[in-house]
Amino acid sequence: MPRPARTRIDGLTRREWDLDWPVVSARDVDEYLRGVREPKRGTLEKLRATILEIVPEAEQVISYGVPAFRVGGKTVAGFAAFKNHLSYVPFSGSVLGLLADELEGYTMTKSSLHFPVDRPPPKALVRKLIAARLADASRRSR
Repeated sequence: MPRPARTRIDGLTRREWDLDWPVVSARDVDEYLRGVREPKRGTLEKLRATILEIVPEAEQVISYGVPAFRVGGKTVAGFAAFKNHLSYVPFSGSVLGLLADELEGYTMTKSSLHFPVDRPPPKALVRKLIAARLADASRRSR
């Protein structure tokens, strides 16, 4: 049975066979943020702006249910809101360990850095996190 040449999803047209995952965009990230209460929303909006300043070519997506940023097909950063904290997600279990000295004072798991609901991580730290993830993604793709 031949597949249709195009499929319409959420107002966007894409070739059906090009879809590796659901079509998402900055609008979906906007929708996620609309569901987050202040001061968390404002803090995540600042983090979003910082990430886009560092990697302006990043595609905004939803990955594993959270806003994320993809560069060259690799998800390199993301964030999430929780009841008592916010998280920066590097989408690699090795990135936070590489920057352990820089992350002193933060609570974290292997895969997420927790930060206060009213204060995003500093731009210099986000820059280092993204650089480490990009380097990690580059090593893994060789």
